[in-house]
Amino acid sequence: MQLQDKVNESVNMILVLMVLFGGLILGGCGSQQAAPPPAIPEVAIVTVNSERVVLTTELPGRTSAYFVAEIRPQVNGIVQERLFNEGSDVKAGSVLYRIDPAPYQAAYDNAVAALARSEANLPPIRLKAERYKELIAVKAISQQDFDNADAALKQAEADIEYSKAAVESARINLSYTRITAPISGRIGKSNVTIGALATAYQGSPFATIQQLDPIYVDATQSSANLLQLKRNIAAGRIKGTGPDQARVKLLLEDGTPYPQEGTLKFSDVTVDPSTGSFILRMVFPNPNYILLPGMYVSAVVQEGVVDHAILVPQQGVSRDPKGNPVALIVDGSGKAEQRMITIARAMGDKWLVSEGLSPGDHLIVEGSQKIRPGTSVKAIPFNGSRKDGGT
Repeated sequence: MQLQDKVNESVNMILVLMVLFGGLILGGCGSQQAAPPPAIPEVAIVTVNSERVVLTTELPGRTSAYFVAEIRPQVNGIVQERLFNEGSDVKAGSVLYRIDPAPYQAAYDNAVAALARSEANLPPIRLKAERYKELIAVKAISQQDFDNADAALKQAEADIEYSKAAVESARINLSYTRITAPISGRIGKSNVTIGALATAYQGSPFATIQQLDPIYVDATQSSANLLQLKRNIAAGRIKGTGPDQARVKLLLEDGTPYPQEGTLKFSDVTVDPSTGSFILRMVFPNPNYILLPGMYVSAVVQEGVVDHAILVPQQGVSRDPKGNPVALIVDGSGKAEQRMITIARAMGDKWLVSEGLSPGDHLIVEGSQKIRPGTSVKAIPFNGSRKDGGT
């Protein structure tokens, strides 16, 4: 009997434990079913607005001198003097080099003497021709004698003209012994020294003068970009007229802006087949010689104006698996909606959106990684100074 009682007690204890364990399980299930619903995700938004935007393009370019003159001798001789300092500014007409003038002075004096001799021979020949003209009228001389006298007069007059031309030629050659500056500008290093032999029209120049104020900037632009710009202007998306369109700004090699504005002079009429680009030439004032020939610069050229442009922060735009730009907005019911958009270009830290967004849309710029299209969200204004999150 005692054994039977112990068995019954053990069974009862097991039943009690099972009941307690089942109650704990049921209690746990009941607590999970009573959990509160998840919180609505919070996102930061900006309201899309339209604004007037000036479209510019930054083009790589290089500076070149406004005028370039290579100094070469026009007569042969020995260089006697150099009359300038290398790297200095020279004025047009100032003497740069002097070639030994002695042989050219002698040639000039000889030509002048020959002219004087020809002029001295003319009066008696003219008087003789005039007398023969009177005599031939009364047939006092033969026609042959008159013709000879008339021919001698014409020859004497021609000799004078020939001598005058020889004098002028000798004078020009003598003046070429003084090599002058054809333009005003800054002259570089001299390639010859005193005592060097000058050869007329030689291949290597004595020196080079460059006019640096104003100065040219030659930039390259893609022909494809030009075609796109023309299409946008034709479609009315961009205004391509205005007095400011020809104004150009410049960025130096280190990225600093050049203080002077330039003007667009012309665009080349030929596209380089190897690069698909053409040349834009601009002129910039350069009074302080900040720009030197051969420097690399960036020209900021104004293309046109968009009166109702939509600019949105770049962090509010993402890409789908195919690489297409997409944006999330908060619709009127407080849910996230995905929009396919078209981006025209980047402007600083913003995108210029041509299609897909309208003024008044609420663009999500923070918190988009926590939601999906159709999710209910809590929208708060975006604070650009916050650093606590992003897309």
